[in-house]
Amino acid sequence: MTMRAHADDLARRPWPTVPRRPMVLVPVGSFEQHGPHLPLDTDTRIADAVAHGAARRLKALRPEDSVLVTPPLTFTASGEHQGFPGTISIGHEALRFMLVELVRSLSLWSGRVVFVNGHGGNVGCLRGVVAEMTEEGRDIVWVPCEPPGGDAHAGRTETSLLLHLAPDHVDMAAAVRGNTTPIRELMPALRANGVRGVSPTGVLGDPTGATAQAGAQLLDALVADVARRIEATLPHTERASQ
Repeated sequence: MTMRAHADDLARRPWPTVPRRPMVLVPVGSFEQHGPHLPLDTDTRIADAVAHGAARRLKALRPEDSVLVTPPLTFTASGEHQGFPGTISIGHEALRFMLVELVRSLSLWSGRVVFVNGHGGNVGCLRGVVAEMTEEGRDIVWVPCEPPGGDAHAGRTETSLLLHLAPDHVDMAAAVRGNTTPIRELMPALRANGVRGVSPTGVLGDPTGATAQAGAQLLDALVADVARRIEATLPHTERASQ
């Protein structure tokens, strides 16, 4: 395949082909347990797919602008899942330091930097980093990729998305209903005991009714939402050219 087929993929570009001051989307995922049926890199796969979809949508809306996507950040803050083998977490302080230095490096040649976040455990860190980097004068925002009304973790929402994105990596024979208590009610116990303390399987939701068709619809909705959120952060003078 030619480079043109991956025009938004920064990793595939030689440096002379990097456009001047492009918007750069950085998918931020995790490497943590997702129940007995989903891969450990579930959040990363979703964030990466949404970022690439949003980049294509933004480029269609604004053909005069350049939008690139970096490789995803996989090892992030997943301490609440550390009770399950396979989970790898670098913690909030290390994540904060990494994101700060990443923004400072990108800002030397990029335009706006957008973190596209697929893991709820990263949110506090992202908010702090965006505030700190904005104070330094960097052009930086973050956006979530989370469908409204979705279940909390490894349930129908994420399972449907993975059935669409990577069906060979989903074991529906191992999918089991987990703790379906609303996440707000679970938060005190989650903070005290981690996910394993409220769900021995690691599932917060019910994946058993998930389908690839629902996943395709969810992905389209996520891409549209993230593109809309990014577009809304642009100064009025930039958006006026649509």
